[in-house]
Amino acid sequence: YGQFVGYKTDHDPRQRATSIGPYTSREMCRALIRRVQELGIEVREGRNVAQLITVGEGSEKRAGGAIVVDADGNLEVYGAENVVFGVGGPGGLYKTSVYPEVHTGAIGLALMAGVKGQSLPESQYGLASIKFRWNVSGTYMQVIPRFISTDPDGVSNPREFMREYFDSVGEMNSMVFLKGYQWPFDSRKVIGGSSIVDIIVYVETVLRGRRAFLDYRANPEGFGFDDLSEEARTYLTRSEALLETPIARLHKMNPGAIELYADNGIDINTEPLEIAVCAQHNNGGLAGNHWWESPNVKHLFPIGEVNGSHGVYRPGGAALNSGQVASIRAAEFIANRYADWSVSRDAVQQTAAQAVDALQAWIDKCAKAGSTWQAERDEFQSRMTRAGAHIRSLEELPKAVKEAWAQFERLENAGCSYDTPSELAEALRNRQLCFAQAVYLEAILFALQSGVGSRGSCIVLDPAGEKIHDKLSDEWRIVPEDSSFRESVLETVAAPGGKVANEWVPRRPIPEADAWFETAWASFRSGEIFG
Repeated sequence: YGQFVGYKTDHDPRQRATSIGPYTSREMCRALIRRVQELGIEVREGRNVAQLITVGEGSEKRAGGAIVVDADGNLEVYGAENVVFGVGGPGGLYKTSVYPEVHTGAIGLALMAGVKGQSLPESQYGLASIKFRWNVSGTYMQVIPRFISTDPDGVSNPREFMREYFDSVGEMNSMVFLKGYQWPFDSRKVIGGSSIVDIIVYVETVLRGRRAFLDYRANPEGFGFDDLSEEARTYLTRSEALLETPIARLHKMNPGAIELYADNGIDINTEPLEIAVCAQHNNGGLAGNHWWESPNVKHLFPIGEVNGSHGVYRPGGAALNSGQVASIRAAEFIANRYADWSVSRDAVQQTAAQAVDALQAWIDKCAKAGSTWQAERDEFQSRMTRAGAHIRSLEELPKAVKEAWAQFERLENAGCSYDTPSELAEALRNRQLCFAQAVYLEAILFALQSGVGSRGSCIVLDPAGEKIHDKLSDEWRIVPEDSSFRESVLETVAAPGGKVANEWVPRRPIPEADAWFETAWASFRSGEIFG
């Protein structure tokens, strides 16, 4: 009848999601690449952006291009009338991250240029495999694998660690099942909900120093279908998956999930899958208007995940849709309003020359630096995972903010060493990542001091808060959400010297369209809609 078959996914109670399995985003990218090639668009590959170029001040400030470093370590300058900024989320900020290792993000480039951010504290975290980085959502949880942990060597003293936190095996397995379509860590589901699973994994890995694994080869001890919740039992029955082991159920329900790991050298038929609670998506990012143009740096278009349009909760799949919609909207606006050159070439050349000199001076410092780029990155990634991920506290954050700015100042003054020309890009990347982390931590601290409380994919610990589980220690008490902040959006602007301004502003209402077809169509044809 023209329908599509949907399924439930993150933060969505309706069966609206659809996909072609674990490679959906890859196939989208391949389709886009084919189109770029068909149109004969030139692509300069093997470049990493080191700095954005902006010209003008105040309300006249605008994008003018970028400075990049090539694979041989040479700096190049590109002047541009418009900059479409599609750099993804800040995966490089975290120690435990499900972002691909090559995907570090580059929002720090924009923050260093004074581009306005919004909702920076709102990110999404969840269980993921770490040898090959992938979310263990959906059927990975719904087949109900065993959760086991070992000593740091990954072999010694294996044990099932989940059972001690639940009154019955059935309750435990039903919570694990729910993690399938309640996969993201969710503050609303910590007390009496499935996000307690993430907390238990965090306790086992971070606090107890053990390594956690999903084992699909055997059922959890005491497993029985009759002990499951009605929702879990019905789901497995309708999926024709009342089979003997988790791996048998996974073969039945989603064989592509097994093939994905096999393609990356992991056979979950025969070996356990190491997991951790990982950063997965930034729901905040840079501010943009309804054409995805930055409100305070004109001709800059942050699109996709780097655009902070998702708010506190992001339905699964919205990120892919946002990237598509944003790209089309930005392209339409550029074609209709910004197609001609208006930027001052002299101003771009003058600004770029000064910036190149400063970058080269910093690169020269790196030759004498006492710290490697790897050590510097490990420092700020560890700090962000400790203080700025899904577990936050007003006790930890002020110290983390101070440490972050101290590291950035040290990095600016002394640089960081690298061995090869290709590693220069990593050294340069540390500058914007370290700056971004300090700004993110400032925004998170401001939100907590404002009294936002536990919301979205993070909880705020407080000795005076509500205890989340009677089988966890007393430190696991959280501040409840102050729902009045749902009517506001946090905007953040950073100055190059490290001064950060945070401000709560009223959220924009969802527009109510009441257009008359003939007049709306005429406005579109005339280009009037582009202002």
